[in-house]
This record gives sequence, C-alpha cells and structure tokens, in this order.
Amino acid sequence: MKIAFVGKGGSGKTTLSSLFIRHLTDRRLPVVAVDADINQHLGAALGLDDEEAAALPAMGAHLPLIKEYLRGSNPRIASVDTMIKTTPPGEGSRLLRLQEDNPVYDACARTVTLDGNAIRLLATGPFTESDLGVACYHSKTGAVELCLNHLVDGREEFMIVDMTAGSDSFASGMFTRFDVTFLVAEPTRKGVSVYRQYKEYARDFGVSLKVVGNKVQSEDDLDFLRDEVGDDLLVTVGHSDWVRAMEKGRARPFAELEEPNSRALRTLHEAADAAYEQRDWERYTRQMVHFHLRNAESWANARTGADLAAQVDPSFVLSENLQAGVPQPARPTPQPA
Repeated sequence: MKIAFVGKGGSGKTTLSSLFIRHLTDRRLPVVAVDADINQHLGAALGLDDEEAAALPAMGAHLPLIKEYLRGSNPRIASVDTMIKTTPPGEGSRLLRLQEDNPVYDACARTVTLDGNAIRLLATGPFTESDLGVACYHSKTGAVELCLNHLVDGREEFMIVDMTAGSDSFASGMFTRFDVTFLVAEPTRKGVSVYRQYKEYARDFGVSLKVVGNKVQSEDDLDFLRDEVGDDLLVTVGHSDWVRAMEKGRARPFAELEEPNSRALRTLHEAADAAYEQRDWERYTRQMVHFHLRNAESWANARTGADLAAQVDPSFVLSENLQAGVPQPARPTPQPA
C-alpha cells in the first residue's frame, strides 16, 4: 500500500507519519519510509541523531542508477537520458517490490531499527546551497515519482511517503500515486486551507483524501474541524507526552504511547486497509500516462530532443501480479485475422 502524509508546514505531518510507521512496524509489517519533504525531518522523527540523518544518501544523487535499473530492456526507452520522472513502465521494464533486495535499495535505502523491528528509509535529499536560484525542489522528488511508477505492492506491505508541505505536491502527478492520502490539519483557518486546496486539485483524479486533525485540545477544536472538512475528517490526535519526549531525544518504547493516540493510529491503519478494496490498476496506469504525456508536451520533448509519447506502452497495465525485478519479455503484437 502506498500512503502519503501531507499538510501545511508545522501541522505535524512528519510526526504523524513517523508514528504511523512505528505502528506498522510494531505489527511486524514491512515498511519502506520515504522522506520527500524539503526539510528532511523524517529520519530525526524516527530516532536518528543529526549525524545519522545527514548521512542518508540522497535519491536524487543516484538518479542515473535508478533510471538504468528501472529501464531494464524496455525497447521504448532509448536511453536513460530520455527517462524523466513520469516515464511509465512497459514490457521489459524492471519493477520494484517493497520486500526485495535490488540495486536501488542498495544505493539509496538505509536500515532503521524501531523497537527491534527494521524498516528501510529513503530520502530525496535536502535542498542545498548549490540549488538556490537554479533548481526547484521537484527536481529532487522526481526519483520518488519514478520509483512509485514502477512499484508493485500488496495489501500488508507499505510505502509511507512524508510529502513536501502545502500544496506543492501538485506541481507533479505524484499526488495521484497513493492508495490513501492522509492530510494532517490543525483546527485553525490556516490549518484547513491546505485541505481546501488539496480537495479542489484532487477532485478530478479520484484521490482518496482523509483528514487527520492534529493538536486537537477541546470540543470546540473538534467542532471546528467537523464544520470545515465534514465527512473527510477521519480521526483526531491530541497532545502526546510520548512525542514530546521523543522530540527531546528521550526515546521511550512505542508501547507506552498514549492509548487515545494508539487508537487513532489503528483507525489510520483500518482506513488504509479498506482502500485496498478500491484499487484500480487500470486507472492508476492511465493517470501515470496522462501526466507523462503532459510533461512530455510541456517541457520534456524539447529538453531531451525525443518524442517521449513513444515511451507509452498501450498494452501495459501495472499490477501487483507482475513479477518485479526481472524484465518481462515483450508480448507478440496481435496480427489481424
């Protein structure tokens, strides 16, 4: 399952995503966590110290390797130089599984142990001084989008992506790559403004959007969120001494998290599991192709000097039943009777 956490800066989305990751690993479910936020705080929220967090390899720095591996023997992709963040898989492409070993994970992922349970953690990499004035942050998240496009995942395995703050996620098609998007909102006007933007932008793409109210301290806070987001409000989370201790570097066993907050995480898990029944791989593939064609026309054809619409394999549909890691042989073209 592919799960995104979004929200305005300071809403607590990184904290909530780290808690949900701990909830899943506490149940011994396989997790790949991805820090796709410009501020790169997920590692620290998962207990890494500053030196360990800074040592995480940047996915963007390994983009040529990622492209070469995923390209496989796909005849529609002439070279890695013509692969862009939206390039869809086709016959011959290599796909990714969450629980396998592959060169992408070897280069980009690091193992983090949470109460004795291991996860893989990947990071897009921080926005550096050399990027100032010459690059946008979406150039960093392209590696994540490319991996999501080639990911085949099952019901009881999870990729959790801590997305960049605000509505910046809509600068690419990555917002359509998830089974569920949890939008973390505080009970304030600013807190729900990102929700309204997300709701409007996602309306035409069938995005499953669930609001998690954070820093809810009173019935008035709860009433405010209910009035503003209606049935999209899934659950609320209040103050946590456990989280405050973690933020001070005083880690405590996850089993000591307050019961109301543990119950909220179980609700998120139930919502994610229910989304599995709504999976539509054909729609998922169509949306992938839609954004690829838009990018090809708007900038990528001119940038690469190639017609990237030709990378689309019209007979290919991504599915969790496909074999990952091994390029699939091309099917013969049907001949007219």
